[in-house]
Amino acid sequence: MQNYTLSINGKSQDVTASEDMPLLWVLRDLLDMKGTKFGCGQALCGACTVHLDGEAVRSCSLPISQVGSGKITTIEGLSETGDHPLQKAWVDHVVPQCGYCQSGQIMNAAAFLAKNPSPSESQIESAMEGNLCRCGTYNRIKDAILTASKSL
Repeated sequence: MQNYTLSINGKSQDVTASEDMPLLWVLRDLLDMKGTKFGCGQALCGACTVHLDGEAVRSCSLPISQVGSGKITTIEGLSETGDHPLQKAWVDHVVPQCGYCQSGQIMNAAAFLAKNPSPSESQIESAMEGNLCRCGTYNRIKDAILTASKSL
């Protein structure tokens, strides 16, 4: 077990964990941050997506020992009041059904829009390929990202 000081959503968090513990479990089990979801445990579905220094990463396969001094942003840190343009567009387009994948979808979309604020539909489809939605709301996800891109 080792001590780690993590920068999460702009705040310093101290944790003690095994060096191979995935960031997902540090967030959910040690810090009680439940917004980031477990989906597959193999970095295939995207439900566990968070940002590390602004890049979308799969927290289920990222050991805490590899985070270093990176700045982590979770869905809880995207907007303190839930009014990020993507969050608003998600509501406006009634994207969630079961909702399980949605925090990962939003976090992946936010990292994508930070790099490409005026994407085409095909660029959105390509960027979001790795995030699976069991309910199949892909068209609404794409429409919400297009709407959010106009608000950024």
